[in-house]
Amino acid sequence: MNPLPEDMENILTGSQSSHASVRDIHSINPTQLMARIESYEGREKKGISDVRRTFCLFVTFDLLFVTLLWIIELNVNGGIENTLEKEVVRYDYYSSYFDIFLLAVFRFKVLILAYAVCRLRHWWAIALTTAVTSAFLLAKVVLSKLFSQGAFGYVLPIISFILAWIETWFLDFKVLPQEAEEENRLLIVQDASERAALIPGGLSDGQFYSPPESEAGSENEAEEKQDSEKPLLEL
Repeated sequence: MNPLPEDMENILTGSQSSHASVRDIHSINPTQLMARIESYEGREKKGISDVRRTFCLFVTFDLLFVTLLWIIELNVNGGIENTLEKEVVRYDYYSSYFDIFLLAVFRFKVLILAYAVCRLRHWWAIALTTAVTSAFLLAKVVLSKLFSQGAFGYVLPIISFILAWIETWFLDFKVLPQEAEEENRLLIVQDASERAALIPGGLSDGQFYSPPESEAGSENEAEEKQDSEKPLLEL
């Protein structure tokens, strides 16, 4: 028995794979697809994702934590009223902590405006705040006299620097990639639901049934058998 030609085998393999893919799409449960789509759309209607909300909470924590440290520093160095007048009214770049507090306010306003109000999906805003914070703190540590004023001369600049870079890491490695992944999942589910809707509900596996292929050379053998029987019939 001669083997099937390679072209015929490729055609049969392709037809079987196409039938299997159609059956896979048809086997998707429309109810599950609609439930997933509704869940994703519900997240979009909320306006802000859970991971972005966590980022905004951390930005708020940054402002409150730096403010708390600054208030403690005001109390430690002679009372709030006297120290406020010294650091705010008679502001001195080389000895005041007021600018570090303003730097935290700057980060809070820019990041909340960009990622909570405008719902920005790009890293340029966090890059701006982190670059400004890093440059200002490095210059202040090098030029000012904070280290001679006790522990807060070390704590406030270091804490502000660390919080700014944690915000950058959280947005770049958590918020933006996770939201992009959620969008891709929504597109995949919608595409699968559209494909499943295009297939009629009455289709079954029997409609894709292909009869078994006849053995190669069977027709030739039948003709030879008929030729061999002809002389016997003539006798």
